[in-house]
Amino acid sequence: MKKIGISLLTAFVGGAVAIGGYKVFENRQMNKMSFEEQQKVFYANNPGAEVMASTGNPDFTQAAAAVSPGVVHIKVTMTARGSQRGGGGSGSPFDMFEEFFGMPQQRRAEPRQAQASGSGVLISQDGYIVTNNHVVEDADKIEVQLTDKRTFEAKVIGRDPDFDLALLKVSGSNLPFVRFGNSDNVQIGEWVLAVGYPLSLQSTVTAGIVSAKGRQIGILGEQNQRSPYGYGQSQEPIVNTAIESFIQTDAVINKGNSGGALVNARGELIGINAAIASPTGVYAGYGFAIPVNLVKKIMDDFKEFGAVQRGYIGVTFNEINEAVRKEYNIDDVNGLFVQDVVKDGAAASAGLKKGDVITKIEGNVIYSSSDLQERVARLRPGDKVKIAYKREGKEREATITLKAQEAKKSAAEEANSKSATEIFNKLGASFTPASDAQKKKFGVSSGVVITQVHRGGMFEYFGVEKGLIVTHVNGKPVNNVDEVESALGSTKRNIVRIKGTSEEGTVEFNFPIEY
Repeated sequence: MKKIGISLLTAFVGGAVAIGGYKVFENRQMNKMSFEEQQKVFYANNPGAEVMASTGNPDFTQAAAAVSPGVVHIKVTMTARGSQRGGGGSGSPFDMFEEFFGMPQQRRAEPRQAQASGSGVLISQDGYIVTNNHVVEDADKIEVQLTDKRTFEAKVIGRDPDFDLALLKVSGSNLPFVRFGNSDNVQIGEWVLAVGYPLSLQSTVTAGIVSAKGRQIGILGEQNQRSPYGYGQSQEPIVNTAIESFIQTDAVINKGNSGGALVNARGELIGINAAIASPTGVYAGYGFAIPVNLVKKIMDDFKEFGAVQRGYIGVTFNEINEAVRKEYNIDDVNGLFVQDVVKDGAAASAGLKKGDVITKIEGNVIYSSSDLQERVARLRPGDKVKIAYKREGKEREATITLKAQEAKKSAAEEANSKSATEIFNKLGASFTPASDAQKKKFGVSSGVVITQVHRGGMFEYFGVEKGLIVTHVNGKPVNNVDEVESALGSTKRNIVRIKGTSEEGTVEFNFPIEY
């Protein structure tokens, strides 16, 4: 009898060890998978009734019930100084089309705790959450609350302002998550739902249709490619690293919806809500979401590398319009006119030249720059992409092997340098390095003194006075003229941010630069 008991115990322990070993192996294998692969494994092992789109009068009850538990409320605590604004969904410039262009106000930079909120979408049962970069970029602490009121503290795994995306992680298991869809299959006129936490309300679902795809609204980074045929009047292309190819919808989206889910009638995630078009800061007709097929790739990059792995074609270009056709005697209605080719870049290696017209990517006609940019943004350095282009009226094809950012630097640095010089000249001021005594007096570690304010410049217009010690330009410390000009090269959305100090205290100026 004793032998039987020992045998049973041995068998039980052996089985437990085997199961435990399998679970460890399974977890390791899951960690090697992309988020999309993990979801497929989960649904293969846990089949459920498929959420179907309704016919006749739309009924979104099933889709809303399936998605809502996986959309979370993100609460951000940050340190705010002076006129700086937080990056959360409740106070971000990405939630409204506005910049505060009024006269700059002088104020002391007194640290204070500020709070903001947004939304996020669980994409795995072990706690990975996708949201917007602007929701969490200034966060000191991030708190995530589920619809069942469970609360977790989240950490940032990766974030990138060029895509306005971030990946968070909470410690949990068997959490509800939202199933990925395919944004390439989204149709204009298709019913969609927006799920999030607008205006700090609890989980909210709104419905609408897809109004457009591939929208560029000039809200991320520098505004698109600028040229004689774009916005502004610069005669030189400005290299833009931000990617915009939004799904436009009329589902109601408000402040706080940032980072929330845009789903189809089957309850599948097709986009991450990111912005609204509004003169008032609240919903006025249209919202914009980042396509999920781009989101998938960015999230996998964050998880594996901690940063986005971008491959570059190595060209600057203009969308073809009537002015471009007349200027360069082009017959094509659609496509991208190649303004320049980066030396030793991917496109140059594949034989492309200045003056070519890129017409297709992977067999798909290019109607706007977003058609090319989003497709390329889904790939990594070393990946190959097929394009079609025209030269002297003849159609050609090329397979381009994408290169890392280093291959793009020469063009970017050249464009940024020219842009920085233009901005420097528009400031209308002369500078000299602050002395050690001046820095000590005002308790700063960097600075240049404004020795002269020229008539007609931006400094004169906005009342920046001679004698002010400028300590930071666009958030970067400056100690000489070269550093001032270099910092101006990182100007975002054409807004120059100046921080300085004087006898009257710390001052900050935010003012627009027009080209």
